[in-house]
Amino acid sequence: MHAMVLKTPGSALEWTELPDRQPGQGQIRIKVTACGVCRTDLHVVDGELPDPHLPIIPGHEIVGRIDAIGPGVIGLSIGERVGVPWLGHTCGVCPYCIGHRENLCDRPLFTGYTLDGGFATSVIAEAHYVFPLGEAGSDESLAPLLCAGLIGWRALVMGGEGERVGLYGFGAAAHILAQVVKWQDRSVYAFTRPGDTATQDFARQLGATWAGNADQSPPDLLDVAIIFAPVGALVPLALKAVRKGGRVVCAGIHMSDIPSFPYALLWEERALLSVANLTRRDGLDFLQLVPKIGIVTRTHRYPLTDANQALADLRAGRFEGAAVLVP
Repeated sequence: MHAMVLKTPGSALEWTELPDRQPGQGQIRIKVTACGVCRTDLHVVDGELPDPHLPIIPGHEIVGRIDAIGPGVIGLSIGERVGVPWLGHTCGVCPYCIGHRENLCDRPLFTGYTLDGGFATSVIAEAHYVFPLGEAGSDESLAPLLCAGLIGWRALVMGGEGERVGLYGFGAAAHILAQVVKWQDRSVYAFTRPGDTATQDFARQLGATWAGNADQSPPDLLDVAIIFAPVGALVPLALKAVRKGGRVVCAGIHMSDIPSFPYALLWEERALLSVANLTRRDGLDFLQLVPKIGIVTRTHRYPLTDANQALADLRAGRFEGAAVLVP
């Protein structure tokens, strides 16, 4: 197998030839056909997440075909197309796992961070944590759904059923979630980097009621604001933009420090929440809706060997939608 490997945080990924790996108990091996590039990959590569397993192969929006099955695996078959998400292992015995909140497991492992991920020609995954994808849709279009889509969905559910939904940071996750919100017959308000008129136009093309700069006030108070950009300064801005009793959901795994803000922004029963990982139920619920919604992901394809360029383009905001690596 070949992979783009991170050996030192802050350094470029290195194209590396590795021995083929065999699946163990409860595991499968997947021939990777597409892997999305997520902002969390940037946090891993830049050393912004603690205690990565190094060297590590990043990538946790993986689509591929099963080409080997380990002992004890049932319900999956050779050649079947599956997706591999961020959450790759849980202990199964802590109070959170027992309480069906495995996203908060005390001893989890994460694909592309503490488990080798999909910036590679093949990957080993625990069978219990992969999702059958069927045959509808291209590998490239499905890959961003495995994190950007899933985390966006969990954030939307946590945000409640309000009619006006604000999305701060209109990248891979928001461009998927905007389509879900419109399908639900709700209104999208898109917030971008100041002056990013191209992304604002993109949001309007996807049906946004309003699109503007992140530091602007929307024309209507929001019922829920979901923050995808890893910028703590957006929290008080979002709190200011939501109505009394509204919710602000921070959907990223990493965010810069939140500046102090007056209690009046939080008062009147506004709620500030964070999303941590996902449950298998989140994945099953969301993926069964994808064909009904007719989600179309805008993707930008890169060869696997150009993973460093894809990360650089994501960091600089050089495209709308999602980057996808194709071996």
